Amino acid sequence: MPRTMLETRNLVKRYNGFTAVDDLSFEVYDGDIFGLLGPNGAGKTTAIRTIMDIFKPDEGTIRVLGEPPGVVRRRIGYLPEERGLYRDLKVLDVLVYLAELKGRPRSVAREQALAWLERVELSDWARRKVRDLSRGMQQKLQFVASVVHDPQLLILDEPFQGLDPINVDLLKGLIRELHRDGKTVMLSAHQMNLVEALCDRILLIDDGKAVLYGSLDEIKRRHSPGTVRLRTSAALEPLPGVARVEQRDDIYTLTLEGISPQDLLTTLVEKKIPVDVFEVATAPLEDIFITVVKERDNA
Repeated sequence: MPRTMLETRNLVKRYNGFTAVDDLSFEVYDGDIFGLLGPNGAGKTTAIRTIMDIFKPDEGTIRVLGEPPGVVRRRIGYLPEERGLYRDLKVLDVLVYLAELKGRPRSVAREQALAWLERVELSDWARRKVRDLSRGMQQKLQFVASVVHDPQLLILDEPFQGLDPINVDLLKGLIRELHRDGKTVMLSAHQMNLVEALCDRILLIDDGKAVLYGSLDEIKRRHSPGTVRLRTSAALEPLPGVARVEQRDDIYTLTLEGISPQDLLTTLVEKKIPVDVFEVATAPLEDIFITVVKERDNA
């Protein structure tokens, strides 16, 4: 069993009688890229701020790297949803200052800051003031500020906001590199395609409550319709348990009704239908997200 890097148990946070986080329990394991998802106002940022000890929980417990929140700040990298850098300081100075706050010696902090500015293509801006940077540049700088002290755990709240597609791809690559280097990552994002591309495990919350939680692959299998794609050189005849067939060249998409994909494969073998490719199709995460939230809204 992998080490638990972050754990919440029955977490509750209220504002003036409104429950923003409602009995929330989940774990982030060592080596995860973990996605925290939900519609606007679902409670994602409130949950993250409570984990970061910015807000105090009304109920429940939180353990970060085995300790209560706030004890292990130096080992966490945090990218907040809102920009929080000192706008009148120079880019390099603000990174060195923030790394020093997390315990890095000045010489090491400066070396690491310069290296990271190179990686995010901001080297030429090192001696410019933060306020001179564009919105996308500031977002990349905020990301660097969260990693410059070499943390074990990264908590990134909407890391891709304000970035164009080229810089989204750059940041995705950096997150994957950090993951390969042994970092654990929890990120909040509303772009489902990015979560699908990056995350191993997810938690979907709605109205502050956990709705879907666990392995992304398992969730997609559990919430996908019975659909199979296959490639065959034969002309498919009507098959038992197949409600609909769509064909594009030699690729068939079959919607199943009352049978499993394994049942269909058995039938194809019995009928001696040659099959070059056979795969169980899964629904995109965005479709699952929309369906689950709508079902809750209509309940």
